[in-house]
Amino acid sequence: MNVKTGSYLIFRSVRPCYTRALLSLRSPCRGHRQSSSQPPKHAKRAERTGFSPAASSKYDWIGPPDRLSNLRPIIYHIPENETPLERKLRHLRQETEDWNHEFWTKQNFTFTKEKEEYVQSQLTTKGLSERDDDGRKRTLSSEEMAVFYKHFLDKNITRHASYNREWYRRNFTITLMMARVTLHNTWRILTGQTRGTGREKGRTT
Repeated sequence: MNVKTGSYLIFRSVRPCYTRALLSLRSPCRGHRQSSSQPPKHAKRAERTGFSPAASSKYDWIGPPDRLSNLRPIIYHIPENETPLERKLRHLRQETEDWNHEFWTKQNFTFTKEKEEYVQSQLTTKGLSERDDDGRKRTLSSEEMAVFYKHFLDKNITRHASYNREWYRRNFTITLMMARVTLHNTWRILTGQTRGTGREKGRTT
């Protein structure tokens, strides 16, 4: 069980016009083409997901839930001739994904560890072993576990509140930047402007 507040479930990750794909399911993203090279951060994410999209891919890709954080990692598509503002938005979105993954990895580890310790202590108090005579692992009643869940939430209330504040702040910033990118691209189309001739060398990250 992962202890997450309701507000977290409302916002997963705010997205701009770029579409996502669940590895085997693809949705085209208009007007963008994939670079012939993958950036280092893509390689890092591919290592975590065990999946690396083809260099010719034109989509964002979503991997299966991570076994530690239970969040789906994302490998973001980089459009050809990505503008500085688009790059800044992509970096912020990716940084937020990584920050979110790190938080829930640590939180889930702590939760599981403390839950096991609580169950063991309760069994010891009752004079029971970890397993019954048939070799099955003993469990506690829902009422007994409710005591642990409440204690865990109460102990981590400050941590969860800080997480929520940062989560809302990041999503608000991403939303504003998405609006700027949309307005910039709309203006570019209306005025007949074209994208740059290519990405700056050494800036594709």
